[in-house]
Amino acid sequence: LHTHSNWSDGENTIQEMAEAARDLGYEYLGLCDHSQAVRIANGLTPERLRSRNKAIDKLNAKSRGFRILKGIEVDIMKDGTLDFGDDLLAELDVVVASVHSYFSLPEGEQTRRLVAAIMNRQVHIIGHPTGRMLAQREAYPVNMTEVIRAAAGEGKALELNAQPWRLDLPDVLLRQAGDAGVLISIDSDSHDRAQLALVRHAGVGLARRGWLGPEKILNALSLPALLKKLSHK
Repeated sequence: LHTHSNWSDGENTIQEMAEAARDLGYEYLGLCDHSQAVRIANGLTPERLRSRNKAIDKLNAKSRGFRILKGIEVDIMKDGTLDFGDDLLAELDVVVASVHSYFSLPEGEQTRRLVAAIMNRQVHIIGHPTGRMLAQREAYPVNMTEVIRAAAGEGKALELNAQPWRLDLPDVLLRQAGDAGVLISIDSDSHDRAQLALVRHAGVGLARRGWLGPEKILNALSLPALLKKLSHK
C-alpha cells in the first residue's frame, strides 16, 4: 500500500510496478508517490497528481483481477496539517501520511503533530511512524503510546516499513499497537519493482517478531474488504 513510481522518485513506470506486483501474486498495489513538499523526491503538484491518476485509470480499465490504487504519501507539515487539502485527498483510494522534516521538534510537539495527522479523516496510514533510519538517524522524540492510542481511537493503521534501513515500526511497538487493536500495513516503500519483495523478506518476519497474525494486517485483506475498510474515513 506504499510504493513509488517514476512520477516521483521511483525508478519504474506505473505499469512496470503493477506487473511486478501481479507477478508476486498480489491483487492490488497502492501507488503512493510523494507530495509536493518533498521537492528533492520530485513530489507531485496537485496537477501532476491528477494526471498520474488518469494514467492509473487507463491501466485499470485494461486490467482484470488486479487493481492499482490511487494513493499519495502526503507530507505531515510542522503544525500537523497536510501538504494537500482534504478535497484533493478525497479523490484518492489510499492516503499515507508521513514526516520528512523537522525531526528535532520537542517530544510533545512531535506527538501532537502525528496525532493531528491521525485525526484527519482523509488519512488511512501513518508512514514510518518513528522516523528512524538504522545506522543513520535515531527515531525522533515522540510518545508512541499516545500515537498508538490515537490510531486505535480513530481506526487508523500504522505502517511497518520494510525497507532494511527503516524497519519502522520495530517489533516492540508492533506488539503494543497490535494489542491496542491497531491495524498494521506491511509496506515495502518500494522505489523500484525489485523492492516489492521486501514485504515478504523483511516485513512479514518483523511482523511475526511483533506477534502479529494476518487478522491484524491491513493489507492481508482481499481487495473488496480493503476497499470497504478504506472507504470508512
